[in-house]
Amino acid sequence: MKFTLSWLKDHLETTASLDDILFALTDLGHEVEGVENPADTLGAFRICRVIEAVQHPNADRLRLCRVETYPNGPGTAPEEVQVVCGAPNARTGLVGVFAPVGTHVPGTGVDLKPGNIRGVDSNGMLCSERELMLSDDHDGIIDLPEDAPLGQRFIDYRGLNDPMIYVKITPNRPDGLGVRGLARDLAARGIGKLKALDIAEIKGEFPCPVAVKIDADLKTKAAPHFTGRLIRGVKNGPSPKWMQDRLRAIGLRPISALVDITNYFTMGLNRPLHVFDAAKVAGTLHIRPAQEGEQLLALDAKTYALRAGQMVIADDNGPESLAGIMGGEASGVTEETTDVFLESAYWDPITIAATGRALKINSDARYRFERGVDPAFTLPGLHAATQMILDLCGGTASTVVSDGAAIDTTRQYKFDPARTGSLVGMDIPESTQRQTLTALGFTLSGNMVTPPSWRPDVQGEADLVEEIARIASLSKLKGIPLPRTQPGIPAPILTAAQIRERSARRTLAALGYNECVTYSFIDQTSATLFGGGTDAVRVDNPISSEMSHLRPDLLPGLLRAAARNQARGFMDLSLAEVGPAFSGGEPGDQQTQAAGIIVGHVAPRDPYGSRRAADIYDAKADAEAVLAALGAPARAQINRKVPAWFHPGRAGTIALGPNTLATYGEIHPKIVAEMDLKGPVMGFTVYPANVPQPKAKTTLRAALPISNLQAVERDFAFVVDAGVEALAAVNAAMGADKTLIESVRLFDQFTGEKAAAQMGEGKKSIALTVRLQPTTTTLTDKEIEAVCAKIVDKVSKATGGSLRG
Repeated sequence: MKFTLSWLKDHLETTASLDDILFALTDLGHEVEGVENPADTLGAFRICRVIEAVQHPNADRLRLCRVETYPNGPGTAPEEVQVVCGAPNARTGLVGVFAPVGTHVPGTGVDLKPGNIRGVDSNGMLCSERELMLSDDHDGIIDLPEDAPLGQRFIDYRGLNDPMIYVKITPNRPDGLGVRGLARDLAARGIGKLKALDIAEIKGEFPCPVAVKIDADLKTKAAPHFTGRLIRGVKNGPSPKWMQDRLRAIGLRPISALVDITNYFTMGLNRPLHVFDAAKVAGTLHIRPAQEGEQLLALDAKTYALRAGQMVIADDNGPESLAGIMGGEASGVTEETTDVFLESAYWDPITIAATGRALKINSDARYRFERGVDPAFTLPGLHAATQMILDLCGGTASTVVSDGAAIDTTRQYKFDPARTGSLVGMDIPESTQRQTLTALGFTLSGNMVTPPSWRPDVQGEADLVEEIARIASLSKLKGIPLPRTQPGIPAPILTAAQIRERSARRTLAALGYNECVTYSFIDQTSATLFGGGTDAVRVDNPISSEMSHLRPDLLPGLLRAAARNQARGFMDLSLAEVGPAFSGGEPGDQQTQAAGIIVGHVAPRDPYGSRRAADIYDAKADAEAVLAALGAPARAQINRKVPAWFHPGRAGTIALGPNTLATYGEIHPKIVAEMDLKGPVMGFTVYPANVPQPKAKTTLRAALPISNLQAVERDFAFVVDAGVEALAAVNAAMGADKTLIESVRLFDQFTGEKAAAQMGEGKKSIALTVRLQPTTTTLTDKEIEAVCAKIVDKVSKATGGSLRG
């Protein structure tokens, strides 16, 4: 939204400085994007007088001028400067505009320097309007009246010292797309007083010969209200200079009085209008859906092929305008126009947005209608525009023709002054709150508030509080600690799931992983590799083809991140993430995971041989560490029921019965190749929600189970088939005596050709260390031997092996 300071002051009576206005606008929520102050570019140009202009001694088309300047302003001592000028109207006694040496001339982009033209010194410039970017006139230098005050700044003399302000309007504030809407906010803040907008009803002097009709299907929503009238005998010449200056300052090109008036209302009052050349309108103006194949040559000189259903204003000849977006060339006004039909209508924002987007048309009217203009200002806007046309172009107005009616936006909300303190934390007196709402156009009746028709964004009591706090200035909000309702340690705020998520994240960081935050959307190919990619998790409107599906697991995002790092030369990586994964599109199909991958080596090169490639035991250890931090019990089992994206012989699952707590191992080589990675890659996924919650809540830790009796360790070696897993022997040994046996650990495996030569083909040896910890009395040799016999028996039955001799 662009406007000038003088335009704002047409609606706001204020003596505030420009800086105060700019600060208030931003503080009110209308962020000031920029300010163009003519004083910054044209402040150095002052009014001067040519004392004498004679022929240049060495050039026929140049004049040598003695110029009387006043560098310190009017009433100060003058200075005489010699200037070489090529303008044909340079003459003795001319009053013009002088630019001294060092001035930047915006029309040419040149910084003036002392010059020598055909052997004669020249110090400065007599300027044309094009050099000051006031117009395209470059036929001669500016020629001012003889009584123009010498030494005065030219921008002050011509009234050009009018800063242009560029404000960013948020989508929820369509009233801010008019100068008056911004003035209203500033007045409510106390920057000034909002001037009254007096609009008198213009009585028609003859019946309007142009009828209007809204299609019945459109009247219910798309086009509820249309008004218009004929104005005869207008003269469509140039608009007044003050209007042209304002439109040009905000980047609009003045065209003619009738067109400029519609643009002026669009920017000033957020009321887009349109004028038809009545002589070019045949029959009734019919607001209807377009028919497939119809075309419209619009005012931007482009022909648009209309789709069936798009809303148009048509006459007997066909579409004459795209409703609410842009008029047509066929019925556009020209300098020969004498009779015009002035339109003021309300259009549905969604309908306008859909049509404008489909046809790729961006116009000031579309920009406002699709955000919502004031429906109650449709008819008053027509009267106000009629009066301006009569004042500037003359003519006689007809009676108003209309169809439909303004939509009813009336709604009420309860006003509770205490809510401002509870929601925002600002202590604002009730009287001030009421004054604020009244200044913004709200109607108060007791404790009920009715928002104005131009504020479609106010949809509840909380919005009333927001308005009050916004005008009072949220920058004045002070931080105050929340009061404690009772002494002692406050109750925890985080849920059990949030605490576990935090624990998992901290544990992964402590293990040396770099945390990643990847997108929840991945491509279908990657999703399919990890058990997803179905229509249930497909995104209806994806950002790109690489973000078409919700991720079924965190690993694909981590693998993609590792591939990007490898492409940049980082080969040793430990990446982890805690976040959601999705098995479907319903709320219950989301679960939180903690995943990590290890690529390359686990340590840098050093002289001590610490460097080694990562293996599945690194992934297993880290998964177990995360589970321990989450409070998983130590009795979890390990099996080989792993997902397809893990290597079938180098992966495992940590489970409690049917509940999978974690999966770990080497990522399948095919998956690694699909992800453009150089493997092998180790990874794991932990499922925090599957870890059982503690049965009882306690604020104290359980006592450490420690015994002062001597522990006993015994080693066992078993000969088993080569295909037997060591875990089977470990679990069997643990079950031999759950009271005495504290731990069982595998410490050696003897496999290969040498093992086969000693123990037979297809055999291997596994060695276990069993730690016995008594708790009541010291173990005797007989008791130890009895436990050892149980261990041998259990392991032999579980593995089919025998004790190695």
